[in-house]
Amino acid sequence: MIQVPEEIPLKLEDGFDRIRRELTLPGDFPRAVLDEAERAAEAPELARPAGKDLTDVPFVTIDPPGSMDLDQAVHLERLRAGYRVWYAIADVGAFVRPGGIIDAEARARGETVYFPAGKVPLHPKVLSEGAASLLPGALRPAAVWRIDLDADGRTVGADVQRALVRSRERLDYAYVQAAVDTGTADGTLGLLAEIGRLRLALERERGGVTLPTPQQEVVQADGGYRLEFRLPLPAEAWNAQISLLTGMAAATMMLDAEIGILRVLPRPRPDDLAKVRRVAGALGVPWPDGAGYGAVVHDLDPKDPQQAAFLHESKVLLRGSGYESFDGAPPEEAGHSAVAAPYAHVTAPLRRLVDRYATEVCLAVAAGEPVPADVRAALASLPALMSSSGRRAAAVDRACVDLVEAFLLRDRLGQAFEAVVIDVDERRGGGQVQLADPAVIARCDGELPLGEQVTVRLAQADPATREVRFTLA
Repeated sequence: MIQVPEEIPLKLEDGFDRIRRELTLPGDFPRAVLDEAERAAEAPELARPAGKDLTDVPFVTIDPPGSMDLDQAVHLERLRAGYRVWYAIADVGAFVRPGGIIDAEARARGETVYFPAGKVPLHPKVLSEGAASLLPGALRPAAVWRIDLDADGRTVGADVQRALVRSRERLDYAYVQAAVDTGTADGTLGLLAEIGRLRLALERERGGVTLPTPQQEVVQADGGYRLEFRLPLPAEAWNAQISLLTGMAAATMMLDAEIGILRVLPRPRPDDLAKVRRVAGALGVPWPDGAGYGAVVHDLDPKDPQQAAFLHESKVLLRGSGYESFDGAPPEEAGHSAVAAPYAHVTAPLRRLVDRYATEVCLAVAAGEPVPADVRAALASLPALMSSSGRRAAAVDRACVDLVEAFLLRDRLGQAFEAVVIDVDERRGGGQVQLADPAVIARCDGELPLGEQVTVRLAQADPATREVRFTLA
């Protein structure tokens, strides 16, 4: 999601409201849902029973600044021959009963939909930013993963149980990165960098893919606003590896038990892979014999014009993700090709419906107990629900980016810009260009040379239609 300053122009706010209406996003929570959420917040089932007391574990959360819906808290330890990862996940199941009023509303929403200014939450704030959130200093029920790694960062054991936890601090990525860069990171923060790098190396070894994709940000400058690209910090990638590690452990647990729900991505089709290899050759992107796609993109620089074009064109290999539920024999396609392993969503239950159900499965399996009947009965319906909500969230994201780009360019019609051609539409002609300043990706008409720098002229920038269009200058 594109990032904007806290104070944004009124016309942009109006545009975001229009997107909400056009895409028929849910509005305020019904009174009955709010009432049940307030009752649950005051008297959660606290882990049925209360679970193990892990309040002595010094968990911390690491999230974007200002985040209140804190799903995960982490604590890392060094063992004699490796590492131990403690990962506490908000126990939404202690507050939300399958088949209840809150659950029914959550099934209609599927996931939290984020806007540049605000969001449409999955759960009422009294839970998602209050009683269920792993806020610092607060006693909270959690599903706590304990994952042991060897000295190379490989998983040697994993377990999950209900517990009571108390996070110590709420940190953000910039703070963590600064601590590591200045050599002041110790304990969990120092180990996060150490384990994160090991896990990234293992990802590369098994053929996993992490795209170095920059994020668009609106910044205030010269009394107005401008668009810039921001590359994720290494600390964001290290933290993501802890989440991926947990999702892989959950998938393995559910596959062994022959019940659960996976996040899946089919292997690329041979025709698509062959096309991407041809694009790499045409753009001068090295693809050594025997190397997989993940190894090729791992070290690419999105600031390099030809590599930026290749990264954009190669995203075709990462399309088609979805969910597969099973109760019995696992699905034939049980892997996630970008993770290069079986994988499940379990680490964001405050923001994504499926995580709560997958966590309930894992908790039952780890305890040697039957999966609750109401959880088991719901699994088959989750893939369609999550597919629908995922499409809606993606549409919101694209519409918001288009609106911000059109708004910030509206007074620059006819001006020329330097750009890189990142996509060519062989069927319709034209394609997409990426501008460095301002940070815009938009449609361009004309005969475009893929991967080359060109000069383009702004032909259209209409906030009402959210359309931005360039032509070759």
